[in-house]
Amino acid sequence: MNALDQGLARGFHAALGAPGRAAGIDAAHDLYGWLVGSWDMDVLHYRVDVRERHLTGEIHFGWTLEGRAVQDVWIMPRRADRDGAPREPGFDMYGTTLRIWDPTLEAWRVTYINPVNGQRDELVGRRMGGDIVQVGTHADGTPIRWNFTNITDDAFRWTGVALAQDGVTWNLEGEFAARRRRG
Repeated sequence: MNALDQGLARGFHAALGAPGRAAGIDAAHDLYGWLVGSWDMDVLHYRVDVRERHLTGEIHFGWTLEGRAVQDVWIMPRRADRDGAPREPGFDMYGTTLRIWDPTLEAWRVTYINPVNGQRDELVGRRMGGDIVQVGTHADGTPIRWNFTNITDDAFRWTGVALAQDGVTWNLEGEFAARRRRG
C-alpha cells in the first residue's frame, strides 16, 4: 500500500470508528456495547448441522458513526484460514452488520450485508429478558428472527431462524457459539 492509500485508510478508519456510545443513547438502551471487541466463534449450524466439521470464524465489533452505531464484521472461515481458493458454496461469510439506535422506535435498526453471497437483511433489535431479539426479513420478504442468548461478558450464543413457507414452522439457519478474545 503506498503512502497515499495508507493516509486514506487511516482517514476512513478514524472517521468511521468511535471510542464509545454517543451521549444521546441512554445506558439502558445500550443493547450492543458489550459486544465491542473481537470474538472467536464455533459454527454449529449454517443452513445444516455442521458440528462435525469443526468450522470456526471470527467477529469484530466496534462503535462507529460518532457512537451512534455498533458495527461488526462476521467472517467464516477465519481470516487466517482464507487462502483465496474457492470455498464450498454457502460456507463463505465476510459480512457486516450496522446497528443504529432509533429513539422514535426505542429500538435498534439492524442491517446485515454479506457481499460474498448477496445476503441483505433488515431487522429491529430489542431486549427481551436477558436476551437480545432481532426481528425482520430477508431481502425476499421471508420473516426472520435473530437472537443473542446465553450472554455473559465473555460468551454468547447466536441463532438465526427463518419462517418456512408453511407460515408456521421456524427453520434454524445459523447457530454460533462465540468466545471473547483476550489479549
